[in-house]
Amino acid sequence: MKPVSRGIDRFAVTFDEPNLVANAGLVLVATVAARLGLEALANATIDLSGRVGGFLPGRKIMTLVHAMVAGASHIDHADVLRAGASEKVVGHRVMAPSTLGTFLRSFTFGHIRQFEKFIGEALSSAWSSGAGPGDERLVIDVDSTIDEVHGKKKIGAAYGYTKVLGYHPVLATWAKTGEILHARLRKGSANTQRGIKRFTEELVARVRRAGASGQIVMRFDSGFWSKDTVAVLERLGVSYTMAVRTHTKGLTRAIGAIPEEAWVPIEYPEGGVAAVAETTYKGLRLVVRRTRLIGPQATLWPNWRHFAFLTDLEGPAVEVDAFHRRHATVELAIDDWKEGAGMEHCPSGSFSANGAWLCCAVLAHNLIRWTAALGDLVEDNETLVVAATLRTRYFALPARLVNRSGRPTLRMPTRWPWRAKFSQALTNLRAVAFVPT
Repeated sequence: MKPVSRGIDRFAVTFDEPNLVANAGLVLVATVAARLGLEALANATIDLSGRVGGFLPGRKIMTLVHAMVAGASHIDHADVLRAGASEKVVGHRVMAPSTLGTFLRSFTFGHIRQFEKFIGEALSSAWSSGAGPGDERLVIDVDSTIDEVHGKKKIGAAYGYTKVLGYHPVLATWAKTGEILHARLRKGSANTQRGIKRFTEELVARVRRAGASGQIVMRFDSGFWSKDTVAVLERLGVSYTMAVRTHTKGLTRAIGAIPEEAWVPIEYPEGGVAAVAETTYKGLRLVVRRTRLIGPQATLWPNWRHFAFLTDLEGPAVEVDAFHRRHATVELAIDDWKEGAGMEHCPSGSFSANGAWLCCAVLAHNLIRWTAALGDLVEDNETLVVAATLRTRYFALPARLVNRSGRPTLRMPTRWPWRAKFSQALTNLRAVAFVPT
């Protein structure tokens, strides 16, 4: 075999360039974080005095958050921000992974609540700076998910209804943008409804403080169905659509009493039919959708299947049903939070440390969306921002940091396909007027 004299094998590799930045596009996210004053806000809100590793929490939180935006899913991945000149791009001192692990373990339940308050204040700042709904209708999707873990030493991890070992966090997202408005880590064995009344009260208070002055509508799946939760929503003046389990005796009777002429056909994929009707259940409006297969596959599914939800919304049942079905898009935001913002992994055996990690992931997830909204990075044909897309186009950009006439300059690749959009976004973000909370 002839030796390769030219080609790929001729490249030598050295790691000796101190001015390279692996993720230079983080300057966009760091600009938003600086405009919102997140590091100082964290230091003022989270008090870890006397706790080992608790000094100046802001720089440690922002190290974790910027690492997550860059794609980190483990604490050790934060080292990517310490390579070359990366620290100069993010605008704060980058902490070592060992320091970050100690920091996360310094949290207790009370400190987690302080972290949640900090996220609420950050939300208020971002919305006041132009990323919020203002007086428009705010549609919120509430859902829970399973965060799978491995090993028996994760405190609070348990097997739930999915038979998967993990945690069972609950979260609420803004349907329009996918940003997470509130989230809380729960034990893996937690019932879906556990803590939902208090969670709802905190959520509504948070978005009202953040400047949401218009109508609020919350969508729930059947796991959250509870008359107590409905009572809380009515007391708070929040509209809702709440799925119910149709196999109960009372609902079966109510659905069975709907006359045949009341069913309105709706569009359904080829090979099936569907219709919508409405009735009342315990004094509340009940919208019902029925579906079944037709044609050669009808023997697999010969009878009607019913899906129903309670609501106080007005309008034709068909339109309200279509609105409620869009609750399914919350799964896209949850998947992006897990895969795109570091929540696919809980790094610690401590439940509170994992709760702090969740809060960091929420902040990273939202920073990506605020950067896209305030920087005008969302394309016209895109409905929800996907972190992986923004990371590929704008964040994971290599650059060399040089000094040009006394001004630090990031030299990025020529012919970058999204260079114009990047430059315009940076200009937009630098023009954002920070509105203190």
